[in-house]
Amino acid sequence: MLSFLDRERSVAGPGFSRWLVPPAALAIHLCIGQVYALSVFKKPLVEKMGSSETAIAVVFSIAIVMLGLSAAFGGTWMERNGPRKAMFVSAVCFSSGLLIGSLGVQTEQLWLLYLGYGFIGGIGLGIGYISPVSTLIKWFPDRPGLATGMAIMGFGGGAFIASALSAKLLTTYTSIAAPAQPTDAIVPAFVTLGLGYLVFMMFGVFTVRVPPEGWTPAGYVAKADHGNKMITTANVSAENAIRTRAFWCLWIVLFCNVTAGIGVIEQAAVMIQDFFPGQVTAISAAGFVGLLSLFNMGGR
Repeated sequence: MLSFLDRERSVAGPGFSRWLVPPAALAIHLCIGQVYALSVFKKPLVEKMGSSETAIAVVFSIAIVMLGLSAAFGGTWMERNGPRKAMFVSAVCFSSGLLIGSLGVQTEQLWLLYLGYGFIGGIGLGIGYISPVSTLIKWFPDRPGLATGMAIMGFGGGAFIASALSAKLLTTYTSIAAPAQPTDAIVPAFVTLGLGYLVFMMFGVFTVRVPPEGWTPAGYVAKADHGNKMITTANVSAENAIRTRAFWCLWIVLFCNVTAGIGVIEQAAVMIQDFFPGQVTAISAAGFVGLLSLFNMGGR
């Protein structure tokens, strides 16, 4: 059954429309964007786990570190095995991460939250992040900017949806189990998100395709190099790239850029509630996270 995931089984047949691939890519990125909505759960998690905000913030830190590591080291594996298998691994890891995280919350074991939402979920994040981007670039060589934009826009859009969805789940499960507290709603919310995202991401797994070898869009002609010194067709292996000064200078610039944005997003809901104590409800804080995510999506 798992042979269905092999790269050879995901090659598009004659007449396949490349415009069917973006929905598959968005199915993955809209789900993994949930990681940006963790701040919605932060205050309830602090109360439930009896931990500090710093200890809960480590969950997000682990997830982002694992995103970077799994994306860096999983790229070659993904190219060799195809996006379908990579998306499947992403779906299983990300969803199981939420479920294991819910177990950690239920038992008040912080290390399980680190393992699930942080470590395992982070692996799903990284593999899920690179799979749609790489696949869309292959399908849209004539529109590379559009291809990458469609993919990573979903990541920001996922956070926009997830912030509102997470807040709604917290209030819904709290009201169902009244007079329960928001802390009692974290576990069913995590379980609902984990199972729901698994189903949604599987849509992407089953519908994604890769173009046949040598395929190009109708009428597409690769642009010739007109001597632009800023553009090079030379290839540098990863092994050689990491030995160059230029690589590390670029890495440091990107690291600083991402750190600034990630730092704000991780603290967004808590930050606005602390700035305006007693004036901002949990729902309003989730709306603030959604607003940040909306402009995040637009910028991408």
